[in-house]
Amino acid sequence: MNPFSSGTRLRDMIRAIRACKTAAEERAVVRKECAAIRASINENDHDYRHRNLAKLMFIHMLGYPTHFGQMECLKLIASAGFPEKRIGYLGLMLLLDERQEVLMLVTNSLKQDLNHTNQYIVGLALCALGNICSAEMARDLAPEVERLLQFRDPNIRKKAALCSIRIIRKVPELAENFINPAATLLKEKHHGVLITGVQLCTDLCKVSEEALEYFRKKCTEGLVKTLKDVVNSPYAPEYDIAGIADPFLHIRLLKLLRVLGQGDADASECMNDILAQVATKTESNKNAGNAILYECVETIMSIEDSGGLRVLAINILGRFLSNRDNNIRYVALNMLMKAITVDAQAVQRHRATILECVKDSDASIRKRALELVYVLVNESNVKPLTKELIDYLEVSDEEFKGDLTAKICSIVTKFSPEKIWYIDQMLKVLSEAGNFVKDEVWHTLIVVISNASDLHGYTVRALYRAFQLSAEQESLVRVAIWCIGEYGDMLVNNVGMLDIEDPITVTESDAVDVIEVAIKHHTSDLTTKSMGLIALLKLSSRFPSCSERIKDIVVQYKGSLVLELQQRSIELNSIIAKHQNIRSTLVERMPVLDEATFIGKKAGSMQSTVSSPVGASINLPNGVAKPSAAPLVDLLDLGSDDVPAPSSSGGDLLHDLLGVDLAPASKQSGVNHSPNNNGTDVLLDLLSIGSPTQSSSSLPDMLSSSQGNKTPVSPLGLAAPSSNSIQATSSAGAAPVIDLLDGFAASTPKHENNGTAYPSVVAFESSNLRMVFNFSKQPGNPQTTVIEATFTNLSANVYSDFIFQAAVPKFLQLHLEPASSNTLPASGNGSVTQTLRVTNSQHGKKSLVMRIRIAYKMNNKDVLEEGQISKFPPGL
Repeated sequence: MNPFSSGTRLRDMIRAIRACKTAAEERAVVRKECAAIRASINENDHDYRHRNLAKLMFIHMLGYPTHFGQMECLKLIASAGFPEKRIGYLGLMLLLDERQEVLMLVTNSLKQDLNHTNQYIVGLALCALGNICSAEMARDLAPEVERLLQFRDPNIRKKAALCSIRIIRKVPELAENFINPAATLLKEKHHGVLITGVQLCTDLCKVSEEALEYFRKKCTEGLVKTLKDVVNSPYAPEYDIAGIADPFLHIRLLKLLRVLGQGDADASECMNDILAQVATKTESNKNAGNAILYECVETIMSIEDSGGLRVLAINILGRFLSNRDNNIRYVALNMLMKAITVDAQAVQRHRATILECVKDSDASIRKRALELVYVLVNESNVKPLTKELIDYLEVSDEEFKGDLTAKICSIVTKFSPEKIWYIDQMLKVLSEAGNFVKDEVWHTLIVVISNASDLHGYTVRALYRAFQLSAEQESLVRVAIWCIGEYGDMLVNNVGMLDIEDPITVTESDAVDVIEVAIKHHTSDLTTKSMGLIALLKLSSRFPSCSERIKDIVVQYKGSLVLELQQRSIELNSIIAKHQNIRSTLVERMPVLDEATFIGKKAGSMQSTVSSPVGASINLPNGVAKPSAAPLVDLLDLGSDDVPAPSSSGGDLLHDLLGVDLAPASKQSGVNHSPNNNGTDVLLDLLSIGSPTQSSSSLPDMLSSSQGNKTPVSPLGLAAPSSNSIQATSSAGAAPVIDLLDGFAASTPKHENNGTAYPSVVAFESSNLRMVFNFSKQPGNPQTTVIEATFTNLSANVYSDFIFQAAVPKFLQLHLEPASSNTLPASGNGSVTQTLRVTNSQHGKKSLVMRIRIAYKMNNKDVLEEGQISKFPPGL
């Protein structure tokens, strides 16, 4: 016989394909066989149609295209004989799916076969419909399937129930037609029919509230009785698995009871006894029993139940955690994660077992157990749990240390009862796994340390000891050198000794040794070395005897290939060598950063605030937190330029670093307290570190010579005088600007008019105050407008602490220069002037617009006036 003819048997084709040694040979055999099948289809060969379709199904399973045989399926289904129909329906389920349009042609054949006298043909039709039924077919054939739910043969009823599940999933509105027939199936004695009936009822409850209420009222007691009969049934060989009668039916019944009992107290009370019976009688030494127990626990946790049954369920999960099977332990941890929201106290009893799971060799169980431990922690157990986790951190695998340290740090931060305990635990973590912690962890630790003024000495001594043992942990090294730079004198002099610590002898040279080792260590990165150089600058003031040695260390980096280190070395060396008179003031201890502000910013929830640009300097000693500035949220709603307001927590960094009293000058000049706009982290500003491209934010740059009185502009156009130039002015004229490091700088250049006259505008007027704008242009720069604002007091009271604030949309840039005074005389007997410079990037397209806020004190009472200015002369 020709090996590639329609008469070839299926087994011969399979043998020929399996004999192929290469993929090319296989493709050749399949092509020839498909060609023979297509020829047979074209000849309308009735004798071998079923054989050809069987071969096509095998070819389809190998992954070759077989769409040309789809119509052959329909022809076989329309045949009269059972063997042809069987092959036709099998091909229909394999070669087609519900998206094929040709499937609509088989609807009529399916309807005929569902009404066939031969129950096996009926079964074929039900099986096919249950696998490939589309929504249209479901609507057409639902009455036939509903009728077959009462068929005399149990196999047909079972298949009809499964087919009904497919129909209601495709067309949920047909669910009401199946409620009564499904309820009838729950009384079946045949387990096959009963299990499919239970599943049908479960799906009906999910898609129909009406079905859910019906089954709750009519079927709950019957289902409880059925489950009780199954639990107490004698040995039956056909259903027995590992000594348990039909565990599959057990599980289906428990799932349906869970759906019925959820949110319904009466139904839950009805099933309490049987659930307790299942939980206590089911053996847990076999996998089938564990499956039933797990489903029973999930049902108990889902229904409205008393605490006693839940405790029993959680105890079962506790037993699961002691099982040697990893799968059982994993599902138990998953379920305990849900159970903790229901009964946390019962889960706490298994805390020791859960902690053991954290040390498991299986990575999935370790991670899941760690998540559960994190949820279990509260104020009462944080200390023992943290101790266990830190002890395990010492011996844990490298790949697990990242997750473990993250959880420990989060636990310590969230539930710390006192700062000393927090610092101790964080130092342990940094000592064991400092290379695995994220930057925000050691940032936060530094903030907490700076706020704990009574623990500065204790902390710097603890860090010194830890550095001797764990110098390879990068994060620990950074915190240590920062603290030694800030509190090195406390380390040397044993200041702030606590009863729990022993005194240590550390010389000034020893403290410098620590910084030098950290900088020169081969694993230290740019951030660590930069922080080390700043720490050395501070120690040069605190330890005069080591000043020359420190200078020698700093000078070594003047030729560094890393630009950031080279620049720091040159500039810090200049400070050490040339500016002895201000160095001690310059390197005073950093101001305390408010913990709540820092944590709020880290969480992305920091409020938009801005400090006063005029006459608002506040003299605070170093180490004292600055008060937050008044919010300007209402000034930021200009147009659609939705840019977040700058944070004021950075404040006047020059004032902070110098720690000098700037109040007399600021009353007239208005020293800027606007935020640092370079986009770096506030803590990085305090540490004076950053990327090489952000050199403008470094300490030496902030102390460089002032060139004129150029003012930085915030992202919202909120302008203020520059913090880099401290200028004293009066209504009569401006004094020269004094650079704190290199003498005098040029005074502010005068603005010249370009000859074009603009009318004056009363920009704002109230019963107490009038503000007039006078406009001028700079030569050759039509985009920039110079505005001179004149403020006149209309009342009989003197205004003190006068502050003017302004905000503009993003297409404008606004520069505010210092006001002539912060005191406004009464009754128009004098005025305050202030110059604004506005650059319009949309000049000629958009006009100027501005929101203003004016604050002052009248009779020692704060007064605030606000307004919006949109009427400006044309051409601006």
